[in-house]
Amino acid sequence: MHSASAECWPGLVIPPRRAAEKAHVRHQPRRSVWNGPQRSLTAVRGLVLATAVAAMSAAAQAQVATDIGRAPTLTIERYPEDWSYLADSSRRTGHWTERFKYIPLSADGSTYLSTGVEIRSRYEGYTNVAWGAAPDDRYVWHRLMPYADFHAGRLRLFVQPILSGISGVRRAERPVDTTGADMLQAFVEVDADIAEGATLRLSAGRKLVSLGAGRFVDTRYGPNVPQAFDGFEATLAGRTRQVTALYFRPVDNKLGDFDDRTSHQKTLWGIYATQWLSENRANGFDVFYLGLQDRNAVYDQGTGKELVHTFGARIFGDTGSSYWNLEAALQGGTFKGHRRSGWGIGGEIGYRFLETPMQPDVRLTADVISGDDDANDPRLGTLNPLFPRGKYFASQSPIGQRNLIHVRPSITIRPHKDVELSLSGTAYWRQSAGDGIYAISGALVRSGKDSNARFIGTQVELAAAWQVTPELNLSASAGVFDPGTFIQETGPSQVIKLIGVTANYRF
Repeated sequence: MHSASAECWPGLVIPPRRAAEKAHVRHQPRRSVWNGPQRSLTAVRGLVLATAVAAMSAAAQAQVATDIGRAPTLTIERYPEDWSYLADSSRRTGHWTERFKYIPLSADGSTYLSTGVEIRSRYEGYTNVAWGAAPDDRYVWHRLMPYADFHAGRLRLFVQPILSGISGVRRAERPVDTTGADMLQAFVEVDADIAEGATLRLSAGRKLVSLGAGRFVDTRYGPNVPQAFDGFEATLAGRTRQVTALYFRPVDNKLGDFDDRTSHQKTLWGIYATQWLSENRANGFDVFYLGLQDRNAVYDQGTGKELVHTFGARIFGDTGSSYWNLEAALQGGTFKGHRRSGWGIGGEIGYRFLETPMQPDVRLTADVISGDDDANDPRLGTLNPLFPRGKYFASQSPIGQRNLIHVRPSITIRPHKDVELSLSGTAYWRQSAGDGIYAISGALVRSGKDSNARFIGTQVELAAAWQVTPELNLSASAGVFDPGTFIQETGPSQVIKLIGVTANYRF
């Protein structure tokens, strides 16, 4: 229920399970790789990069004499990771990253520091952008994201800067391409036990946020600059359930250094509750309310102020072999002073053949997402996906989660324990012939006013991922998008060709 893939690639990592419940676990010339006009930052960047490269070198040497073992589970946001168990020396494995993950700062171990880094380069290439309506595009993204997580008893301070750049690009740079050097995350958190088995956690500041499966709020991890939010949240967590109240404004990214600011256009608030039905938290359900105010929302119907109320529910489960993730939502509110509505239903089901050679994983993803019936009627009927997960339809996709019906079967095989290959095919239709199609960012890609056709087209993608070491992942994807009748009737209709290659090192 979710521009081209500038918003789409979170990367394939083995094992590929993105555990939807992870949030509950603790035309321009060639530019240099690192952007930013301030010369005063050169030394700082050089020091940080040199430190990261040195860490990679030390890691490579350490791995020569040891087996490649699985690193502890890493998350996209990084702050849900809990490394405090390393205070118990008997639970340590000897993996080289443990020295960075738990640095005791007090005798009793209650004050400690966790550190880590992500270093990523990604090439993306597009032929026939927007089905030939825009010039071909290719570039390389680079980013460095170190973090430090300080704990002192019940108090916590988390910081994660980002150094980002783009090279080889010939078009104008965008905020998702680079934000120079800036603060991606910086928040303070306190928690308290308020009853037996119940903890209240309060946090305020800037952070990455992902709710549930990320269909309505997610991190925009795939582009070079993730989507952070400024605000606060309160979470009441127990053994089998959790409730979070939140109030955030998205961060508007700028191209310069340390110039990202809180958005004055959009505001997000809501309540998100989860009930787990198994001890490992693999099975359960969510219910949620999310509110959004957008002072400049864009639809095929026009542009104006929008207020959206989203009520939804999700069920999820994983037995090891079979898994499912199903979600539905209804929307109400106003757009340009008139009533608006929207709805969506979708999800995925899959089965892993664990006893079969190469362990095939067969999956079906499908969605029906409402569009507006009549652009001349002031009542809007398009579902607003808020801040959705980008890699939903494919690793790279030119359309997003509004006014859409999509069906996507896929199969993934594992020819080696550290290698995955996947093949997927996706068919797209407009849910309503009275509305256009949109990018993942929400921008209007093609108006629906000049065609009654619903079929948008088909996309086929082949992807591969190799977990070279516990820290280094190499992945690649190649795909084509064959235009359907709607695209053919509304403008250029050439076949889009997409390719992406990523090297991601993180611990």
